[in-house]
Formats: sequence, structure tokens, C-alpha cells
Amino acid sequence: MPLRTILSQRLTPPSESSVAQCPASTLRRQLLAGAALAPLAGGTLAQDAMPAPPASYPSEYEVTVARAMREGAVHVYASTDLDAAQPLIRAFEARYPGIRVRYADLNTIDLHQRFLAESAALGQAQPAPDAAHADVLWSTAMDLQIKLVNDGYAQRYQSPERSGLPGWAVWRDEAWGTTFEPAVIVYNRNHFAGTKPPGSRSGLARLLQEHAPRWRGKVVTYDVERSGVGYLLAQQDARMGSEFWYLAQALGRAHARLSMSTADMIERIASGEYVLGYNLLGSYALSLMERGAGIDVIAPRDYTLVMSRVAFIARRAPRPNAARLWLDFLLSRAGQTVLGRSASQLYTVRTDTDSPHTAAALSERLGYALRPISVGPGLLAAQDTLRKRAFLARWREAMRG
Repeated sequence: MPLRTILSQRLTPPSESSVAQCPASTLRRQLLAGAALAPLAGGTLAQDAMPAPPASYPSEYEVTVARAMREGAVHVYASTDLDAAQPLIRAFEARYPGIRVRYADLNTIDLHQRFLAESAALGQAQPAPDAAHADVLWSTAMDLQIKLVNDGYAQRYQSPERSGLPGWAVWRDEAWGTTFEPAVIVYNRNHFAGTKPPGSRSGLARLLQEHAPRWRGKVVTYDVERSGVGYLLAQQDARMGSEFWYLAQALGRAHARLSMSTADMIERIASGEYVLGYNLLGSYALSLMERGAGIDVIAPRDYTLVMSRVAFIARRAPRPNAARLWLDFLLSRAGQTVLGRSASQLYTVRTDTDSPHTAAALSERLGYALRPISVGPGLLAAQDTLRKRAFLARWREAMRG
């Protein structure tokens, strides 16, 4: 037999069908026989032994790990800044050597549109295993994520981490809430020295109305037409009552600045370029405060919306097993602890992490008025075409002052 044929037989890993039929103990021996030498996607080599799943996971999870090692990579489209996600990526790659995380840091709208364009380009075909196509989508635009799930773009997966999550954070075993982040008022301490900052939406609206010249061009909020999370929060505000539109008009009269970037807005508030921001994600502000920035955070006492970054596995993910490993790690106690210790200190949806940045700790710090936005079909109304068009028209009118 030619040498090339012998090497080919030795280096060919078992097929997925044969892997699926193997008991876990047999599976590991079979994979180790060839996988240690077989090249993986991304140019890395498998390790001497397959990474062991967490002890609490079912024994058949070894099959998922084995297939993921053969896939060799996972492509994640995310709206979480790369700086915040980098510790999570490093921890995942350390746990599963040989699986590379290809991370695309995108604006929520760009993420949504890019995924839809890629899916349309595929037609009815399944992407190749090495295709530059999303395996996992992870976004702050909860309503856009839920719409994709509802439209059939996600695959159902029974994660072994399901029991560690609150009920409001999971929908149909397809959409998964991963963080606990309040929408808050952020202000510059120096500007408010000797002055009591507003503690509610009505208080902020009155302040803007009574001192409009002083606030002109100094207040900032999300551009709801270009920011997915901004639109989500504004829609949720409008559902809570008409007071939101009173505030929106006050923001318009103050010539409020509009932005797509949470980090940029908060940094400009800290520098004094802006003096106050409305409906900003508190995780960024709280972490910057702890690093000494001259800002403070108000959780509005009328109610404080809490959103969650929603993740799902693409239905036609080219690397579905690596995607499951990534999602499970993101939801796990270990992964959530890493998130809580990141530079942005994302508050975790789990309550059992080794981090001070948990949902329970945040509730204790900010009070009883927290209103988590449930991951589920209630978010679909915000994406109704006619309703969205009418909402944005009213928003534009308010912003004209």
C-alpha cells in the first residue's frame, strides 16, 4: 500500500456518524488515536488529550467536544467591545486548546444586517465548514435578536447550563440572556457640584425645561435610528407610559446630542464635554467610576430598565459544535465570572459567580425599581414595521425641539 494512503488512513478522524454511535470512553480512545496528529482549522494541532467537559455535564458531551475540536474554530458576531470580550476569549481558548475564536466586533445594526445578508447569499445551501459565516450572534439589541430567532435563524439547543439561569433569560432554548445591565442616567460630578441631580425621568425633564440654555448641546443619549440597543430602550420606555415622550421633547429642546456608542458617550461625560447622558448602559459607567472617573450613576426611581446581551447559535452555523461549547462557556459559572472581572465589569445574569458584579449585587446597590426586559416574544412588537415607522417619526419630531 502506498505510504500516502497509509498516512491518509491514520490521520482521518472518525466520521460524525461513527462518533455519534461510540460510547464516551471508546470515543476518547478512538479520537486520540488520530486526532493528536490531525491538522485543525486555523492551523493549530490537537492536544495529546481531549479537553474534559465540566464534571456536571452529561457524558455524551465528550462527543460535542470531539467534534468541536475537529471544527477548530468558532465565529462570533458580537456588539460587545472586543476589549471587554478579550478575557472571555482567552479563557475559552485556554479551556479548549485548538479551537480559535474569530470575533467580529460590530454595531448592533451592522451585526443584524450582515448576518441577514450572509444568510440570503447562502440560499438553501449549508455553508462549508470553513466558511466565514457566523456561528454565534451575541448582541445588546434584544428585540433584533428575538426577531431573528422567531424568523427561524436560530437552532434549538438544550444547554447543560440552563438550570443556572433565571427563567426570564431563556426563550425556547434558542435565545439566551447573558448579562444584567441597567439603563441609567450618567452625570458629571463637577457640573452638579452643589446641585442635586435628577432622580427620575420627570425630574430630568423639568430640569431640562427650566434651564434649557444651560443644557443646550450638553446632554447625550442613544441615536435610536442607528443604535439597536437605543431603540430597544426607548421602545420599552414608551411602553411604560406617556412620560417618556415628555422627556423626549425636553431632550429635543435642549438640543441633545445623539450617539451609537455607550463608551464614547460616557467618556465624553467624564471629560466634561457632555454633562449628562440618559438611558446609557450602566455597566460601562460603573466600571469607569471604579477607575476614578468623575462621574456618577442614577438608577431612575420611577423604574430602571435592565437589558441583557442575547446570544443564539445560528441555525446553519458552519461549526455548530464549537458554537455550543462557546455558548455553554459564556453561560457557565466560570465564563460569567470572567465577564464580571472584565474591564467593563459586565454584571452577570447568574448569581453564583465568584464576582461582586452579579444581578443580586446590582439589585442591592441600585434599589428595588429594576425591571428586567424578558428574553421572549414580548420584544417582537417593537420590530413591527408600521409600529417602528410611527415610533421613529414621533422621535424625530421630538428631537426637533
